[in-house]
Amino acid sequence: MNSIDIKRRALTALIAATCTANTDLAHAQTSTSNAWVLEASTMNLKADPCTDFFDYANGLWLKNNPIPADRSRYSAYDEVTERNLSALRQIAETAAAGEAGVPAARLVGAFYASGMNEVQIEKAGATPLEPEFAQIRTIQDKRQLMRVIGSLHRQGIMPLFGFSVDQDAKNATRYIPQMLQGGLGLPDRDYYLKNDLKTREIRQQYLAHITRMFGLLGETPEAARQIAGQILALETRLARVSLTRVELRDPQASYHLSDLAGLQKIGRGTPWQAYFNEIGLNVPGAINIAHPRFMAEIDRMLDQIPLAQWQVYLRWEVLNSRADFLSDPFVEANFDFYGKTLAGTKELKPRWKRVLAVIDAEAGEALGELYVARFFGPEAKAEVLDMVNHIKAAMRDSIGRLEWMSEPTRQQAYKKLDSLAVKIGYPDSWRDYSGLQIEAGSYADNVARASAFEFKRILGRLGKPIDRNEWGMTPQTVNAYYNPTMNEMVFPAGILQPPLYHVKADAAANYGNTGATIGHELTHAFDDQGRQFDAEGNLKSWWEKADEKKFIRRAKAIEKQFNEFNPIDDLHINGKLTAGENIADLGGMKIALQALRQSLLTRPQPALIDGLTPEQRFFVANAQSFRSTIRDEMLRLTLATDPHAPDKFRVIAPIANMPEFSEAFQCQGGRSPLRPEGKRVNIW
Repeated sequence: MNSIDIKRRALTALIAATCTANTDLAHAQTSTSNAWVLEASTMNLKADPCTDFFDYANGLWLKNNPIPADRSRYSAYDEVTERNLSALRQIAETAAAGEAGVPAARLVGAFYASGMNEVQIEKAGATPLEPEFAQIRTIQDKRQLMRVIGSLHRQGIMPLFGFSVDQDAKNATRYIPQMLQGGLGLPDRDYYLKNDLKTREIRQQYLAHITRMFGLLGETPEAARQIAGQILALETRLARVSLTRVELRDPQASYHLSDLAGLQKIGRGTPWQAYFNEIGLNVPGAINIAHPRFMAEIDRMLDQIPLAQWQVYLRWEVLNSRADFLSDPFVEANFDFYGKTLAGTKELKPRWKRVLAVIDAEAGEALGELYVARFFGPEAKAEVLDMVNHIKAAMRDSIGRLEWMSEPTRQQAYKKLDSLAVKIGYPDSWRDYSGLQIEAGSYADNVARASAFEFKRILGRLGKPIDRNEWGMTPQTVNAYYNPTMNEMVFPAGILQPPLYHVKADAAANYGNTGATIGHELTHAFDDQGRQFDAEGNLKSWWEKADEKKFIRRAKAIEKQFNEFNPIDDLHINGKLTAGENIADLGGMKIALQALRQSLLTRPQPALIDGLTPEQRFFVANAQSFRSTIRDEMLRLTLATDPHAPDKFRVIAPIANMPEFSEAFQCQGGRSPLRPEGKRVNIW
């Protein structure tokens, strides 16, 4: 969807059907070609793999796949999404037609029908926001202000600060409330504070955007400009006390266990009890006040900023959160700033794609239940689990060979590895949406009810055992993740499909692609963040001090490597921001390659496919999983906000630390991408 992915800071990729094929046909193809996962037709065989491996693996694909007008970037993952969106559309349209009667189908069908009802959406304009606007107009004092903020939080709109209920990082057996910095309309604090020409231009464009949006609500041009200035001033104060994205990567920096009395000491004049009463949590108990300095500034701001300015800020929060579900003028204005200006996207996605993305974000497991029933079989789940077991075994071997790690730390690392849980495909039981009212009427109202339902579900965690069945991604998502407080890896069905994975594909290609992804997520358990959590998911050191210092030195070396990369203009990759992903990319490749070698001892594969050896196919498949192009605006945005390095550098950086690559492609002398031995990184 257009701007929602930026504003929510959570990219939910829409997915698709796992391709099925006749077993004999699949066997015939993989015995002579590797087209299921490694696509030889997309390679540039004229390029030298030793000097430009990204072009060698992806050159023809890059040439023949310009970025679609409705995207800010295009990658292998987007390719899967685009090719298979038609399957989701079929599911939703069938459900909307009432041809399937299961509860999930009724919910998806009604939601989709409301989102596609353009006549009603255009007729409604901004009227779906009037209940919230009316509530904001009633604010007469700070107590009412905090109650309205609580009411908006209950509806999934998060002005001023963030609130959630999640695991206690230092006691992962319980859920506690979490209060976080937030309240910004731009993607990051630096957009408010940096003073270079480009950032100043974006701030001016943001002011113009707010002015335009309030003009659509009926404000005069002068009033709208004044409102925009007030909102930017308020958000800038929040930005000044917000931690940087690098600081947020330190889990200790966002953990400050307290309670309501402790929160009241931080904000002595803030009626916090009114807020908690409004969200339905009269006695919150233990609270993680993640960012005390931020909460203290809120207290000062509540004293110093007039209520009228708070009212326009809250109106903006409502409008900015819900604009994509209103009539076209609001949708187009929102896209012009968040899509075109910030990300460089040329055209708005078709409505049906946007609606599917919203259903995926708001009621994704209902859509996932229908998707899995039609497109994901047990064979893929079993094969991926076998690959996971090989990769975990390779990680154990690697830990056992680490010369820099002492035996006490090694034993704790084994314990964490052995405790790590794995989820593949989809949840064992589906989320219960029976309490969610979705109708074929107002689209914006359906989104509001779905957001409120999710807030209530999250709040309902308090006092209950940890739900080990819960997933943080929908089954149809083309992605994967590691959760440190659960100590688990999760691989949704959406990522387990060509060209990213196929049951019948050559093992070397599968290990280079999905295997490296498994290794990547596994390495996250031991990266600069994950290593701070123990086998039970607690933020608790299990390292000998000397080993910890050795790890930190190695992590700083990979940080330095990435600081050297200059993708555009004078902007370099932020090695500190991307450290965890870079450690995981390198570790994932090394472990997956080791696992491939072990698997080939019992399951031999063809020596050559498309003229490539198994190890060459491994590296090419890995590079092809990162094939992508990106618009300049989006590249600048990701360099500022994304903990992942741009895709090209996720290919060329790891192989510069792996002698195995130069050996596989016989890269020698000045042709070798390998760094000098003293400058290579070898962590896991």
